[in-house]
Amino acid sequence: MGRIVAAWLTAAALISNAQVKQPDYVLRSEVRLVRLLTTVKDPAGNLIGDLSKDDFKITDNGVPQEIAVFERTTSQPLSVSLMVDTSASTATHLKNEMDSVHRFLRALFQDGNTQDRAALYSFSWQVVLEMSFTRNLGRLESALRRLTSHGGTAVYDAMQLAARNLEDRDGRHVIIIVTDGGDTVSSVKFGDALEAAQRANAVIYPILIVPITNGAGRNTGGEHALETFAAETGGKVFAASIGSQLDKAFDNILRDLRSQYLLGYYPANIPRTKDKFHRVKVETPSRSGLRISTRSGYYGDAAP
Repeated sequence: MGRIVAAWLTAAALISNAQVKQPDYVLRSEVRLVRLLTTVKDPAGNLIGDLSKDDFKITDNGVPQEIAVFERTTSQPLSVSLMVDTSASTATHLKNEMDSVHRFLRALFQDGNTQDRAALYSFSWQVVLEMSFTRNLGRLESALRRLTSHGGTAVYDAMQLAARNLEDRDGRHVIIIVTDGGDTVSSVKFGDALEAAQRANAVIYPILIVPITNGAGRNTGGEHALETFAAETGGKVFAASIGSQLDKAFDNILRDLRSQYLLGYYPANIPRTKDKFHRVKVETPSRSGLRISTRSGYYGDAAP
């Protein structure tokens, strides 16, 4: 009996030692694909669509990664969440905004993947899902006509809800925010809203309606927050007035979405870190001077 106990203790000690001497790298039995929707432009803002897989370099927390998936001008289906600010300050220009939104939706469904879908949210002091994901333009138009202006501006609450509703959808995830100012009444903090968007692998395009052209009276802090949302997720913020400028902003967003590269990799040899957020960087070493827009990273294991 003593020999059995001694042998058991020896084996336990060996297992304990083996556990203590863990490698410095994360070992995953099931590593999932990290997908990076990437837009590339030259210094003049012209889209670049002729790059090959070998033109790109990806690092994950500073570690070079092997590109496993490459699609030039990907046609993966779009799930577009349109978030419309209906706070009291939008009352004078809400109808004109809706006209531009309608034209964007018509153009979205006219070309591209037949599986593209859009959802409509309104947000003031509360967030309302006016229409869940659909390709039925008539239903979206009816939802647009129902919108009225009232209350404060819950941008972060709307962002978090839209992001969570995107997480399990196939294809590409896009959030477009049409607003005239910063957040005023959300219960969700800026960082939580941004994390939700990053976990959903959503590209954010804020359209800032600027009825006030000078600095006085503008929520510049809120505008900077929208700029950060765009920069961290690979999108772009647009400052537009009602009418042709707003239409142009929507046109530019649609042009970007029709010209995205899809890059994918399986994380390998990533050093352990206390920070759950992995910083990802995409470069084109062979084509210097190009401007690359993609998400800044991901949380924990790779997003599906």
